[in-house]
Amino acid sequence: MIRTHLRDLRVPRDLYAVAAAVLLVTAAVLVGRPIQSAHHTLFVHWPPLLAEWDPHVGPGTPAAVLVAAAVVIHGPALALRLPWRALLAAAWGTAMAWTWSLALVDGWQRGVAGRLTTPNEYLRVIGRFHDIPATLHDFTHHIVIGSPSPWPAHVSGHPAAATLTFVLLDRVGLGGGGWAGAWCITVGTTACVAVLVAVRVLAGESLARRAAPFVVAAPAAVWVGASADGYFSAVAAWFVALLALAVRGGARPGWKAAAAVGSGLLFGLTCYLSYGLTLFALIGAGVVLLGRARPGTLLRGLPLFLAGLAVVPVLFTVAGFDWWEAYRLLVTRYYQGAGGIRPYGYWVWANLACTVLITGLATAAGLGRACAAPARRRVRATDGDDSGRDTDCTDSTDSTDSDCAGATAGSVTGSRPGSRPGSLIGPVIGSRAEARLAVLVFSALLALLVADVSGMSKAETERIWLPFAMWLLPACALLTRPRAWLAAQTVLALLLNHLLLTGW
Repeated sequence: MIRTHLRDLRVPRDLYAVAAAVLLVTAAVLVGRPIQSAHHTLFVHWPPLLAEWDPHVGPGTPAAVLVAAAVVIHGPALALRLPWRALLAAAWGTAMAWTWSLALVDGWQRGVAGRLTTPNEYLRVIGRFHDIPATLHDFTHHIVIGSPSPWPAHVSGHPAAATLTFVLLDRVGLGGGGWAGAWCITVGTTACVAVLVAVRVLAGESLARRAAPFVVAAPAAVWVGASADGYFSAVAAWFVALLALAVRGGARPGWKAAAAVGSGLLFGLTCYLSYGLTLFALIGAGVVLLGRARPGTLLRGLPLFLAGLAVVPVLFTVAGFDWWEAYRLLVTRYYQGAGGIRPYGYWVWANLACTVLITGLATAAGLGRACAAPARRRVRATDGDDSGRDTDCTDSTDSTDSDCAGATAGSVTGSRPGSRPGSLIGPVIGSRAEARLAVLVFSALLALLVADVSGMSKAETERIWLPFAMWLLPACALLTRPRAWLAAQTVLALLLNHLLLTGW
């Protein structure tokens, strides 16, 4: 009886977190609009977002509403019942449907094909890469404003691998904005699969299954389709997922070795796609901490990770691209433009309001619960269970293992008196798994906060911080009443996409 009352007290706590998030966004709007109107120093038309007020519907509207309804109604139950591999395939397919439909609310040209062809985008410079090695060698000579033929903002603002991705797409016959947008959406939506894989390995399958609908139907999809940062998000997410597979216990040595090399390779690529994503090292450190690998195992895997990590930097360095020099010049370029005018005092907290909008109110509530997770007492799987055993399936390589399968089913379906069979009653999962999830989520939050205080991310963080935002979403696994929270998430995404014309 006491435990039931304590569980009921969580609802107001969730509402406090939601109220704080709503107040943050409201303050960012009410403070930002007068600053922009009077001084024009924010360089966004609908603070805190880079967007225009433009209520509209489009070809993607019916599909977006249908996908949202399907996720809200069927998502939580299917996340529990589907076999694991089928769940991952369904998650990717649903994320693709959700992201494509939202992008097409703005129409094919305005929502997809034209996104990466604007004056500041990567496709504007494809013609300058006739000789790729020579262009890479000369890349840093065009970063600063005032240099000969300076690169557009997004090209100069990222390492060369970002632009080179679209150059290579063009070389294989997939040129133009349509193919570039399709690439970003198709690759970008795999990030949800990577997040689920990592959560399962590090915090258990029960929490991964509960998180699945929230990771799939996040408001962040508005910016994943179709921006290059969605693609960056996926590369960074798979680095984390492969690192989790490399450091976990119980995996085959061959698979762990391949995962170690692959995670290093993807982290190297991540750093050459975006300077700011070097902060994913903090998330990687959290993964290693959670992996519980023995020191000998880590020492054996470290050379493999470093070997993979060296590949991309060596290739670009040999080609003549100097990452450190490019970053130094980028800082100069940043302060030559809007970054030198946008007020730090506003954006240092308004950036967080942007994060609320891309992760949703459910994530705010989930982060509130994650704060309490490390100190929360273990919750027994059933009211009559006196064993005190805390189920932990993080080392299981097969969800059909008897203990793990039982924990997965029993930990998330109704066993409380009066509950319907198979109904979701909340995270009846041991506090150890919840605490592990909290470590993963807060390592991402730490990376995001470091990016925030650096002053190199003033505005447009609804797009720039997509890679970090993906790792805040699993906190929603700690919430009860998932359908209500999912409804809030999808309604927010639909409102953002239909009331505003977002840009980057």
